[in-house]
Amino acid sequence: MRPLVLGVLGCSLLLSAQALYSSSDDVVELTPSNFNKEVIQSDSVWLVEFYAPWCGHCRNLAPDWKKAATALKGVVKVGAVDADQHKSLGGQYNVRGFPTIKIFGANKNKPEDYQGGRSTQAIVDAAVNAARSLVKERLSGKSGGYDSGQKSGGGGGGGSKKDVVELTDDNFNKMVLESDDVWLVEFFAPWCGHCKNLEPEWAAAATAVKEFSNGKVRLGAVDATVHQGVSSRYGIRGFPTIKIFRKGEEPEDYEGGRSRGDIIERAKELFFDNAPAPEVLEILNEDILKKTCEDSQLCVIAVLPHILDTGASGRNAYLEVMKKMAEKYKKKMWGWLWTEAGVQMDLESSLGIGGFGYPAMAAVNSRKMKFALLRGSFSETGIHEFLRELSVGRGSTSTWGAGSLPKIHNADAWDGKDGQLPEEEEYDLSDVDLSDDATQKVEL
Repeated sequence: MRPLVLGVLGCSLLLSAQALYSSSDDVVELTPSNFNKEVIQSDSVWLVEFYAPWCGHCRNLAPDWKKAATALKGVVKVGAVDADQHKSLGGQYNVRGFPTIKIFGANKNKPEDYQGGRSTQAIVDAAVNAARSLVKERLSGKSGGYDSGQKSGGGGGGGSKKDVVELTDDNFNKMVLESDDVWLVEFFAPWCGHCKNLEPEWAAAATAVKEFSNGKVRLGAVDATVHQGVSSRYGIRGFPTIKIFRKGEEPEDYEGGRSRGDIIERAKELFFDNAPAPEVLEILNEDILKKTCEDSQLCVIAVLPHILDTGASGRNAYLEVMKKMAEKYKKKMWGWLWTEAGVQMDLESSLGIGGFGYPAMAAVNSRKMKFALLRGSFSETGIHEFLRELSVGRGSTSTWGAGSLPKIHNADAWDGKDGQLPEEEEYDLSDVDLSDDATQKVEL
């Protein structure tokens, strides 16, 4: 009996070591089952941390997060989601690293990314500012709620009905079958209770999917009691039935869950299965660096050797490694950039690169102005290990620059060819006396 007791005690200790928050804290534990009711339907401002129990940065944040929750009690609500356990909820809000903090203010459908410091005071200041903004919006007469076109009632919002495309017998072929986009189509009946329960989830998912996929994955709905032609074509016998349509392929039955998180997660899989890898861009001006890094949570920057040191084949080999890694990590939606050694010296200096050790690589978070350097080999294995460590919060980071992007110089794009040595000037030595007498020393 004693080994069993010890085993149970050991498991309990392990679980308690992993849990960052408990019921005794003022931090509200959020899950897929209570998130909609607690956060989305709430009139309060919420600060929500998405974390993983094994994440070192999350463990460091926990004491300040608890203190902030206590200080903000009755003013702003503070919650936490174990996104390692509740992946669908993290996926719904595009969480790609830990900890990620989002502010759910006036428009609960579009939470803001928290970009401030990790101290108690910084968190409290941001929360109070968000509450102040909410009050100002209410005073100005804005509803502070959902987008126009939002369905009313049933499930508390989270999406817009207008983002669900109404499909019919007349438009189905053109809209769905002839489209290059991926479609998730719900076949429903108005009297169906399960369909009514799905409706707000489907609408919320449609809005979220439209935003992150730029319309490349779309959600539609067919009233199968009215449009019986298309419904009978696909053998619809129960409601709701959801099918996935890809151009040129047989439709696939959707087998996932019916929550917005489950639907969004499946839509993301479909999007990334069909999406090309992000382009590896050469840094030719400030706009390229700024747009790529500001639009991405992480920006991977390589400084490659001078073309005279590698030739075209050597450079292309390095770029091919980057392209393969961009493909491997395309679901992260990171930015990928490169420059030739010596072209962007201010950038190199800000990252602690310069003068030797090429190729070099840095991963930059321009929102937090932090970066990490690749210490291993510039290879698929070395870069994968580097990025994997960063993505789980284990990499060593440094402050990038002085709080602003470094100066970027305009540069000409590489033409894809081998480099050419500069032509040396020829000197005419015909008028120089090189006789033996001319070389004799003259004593003073």
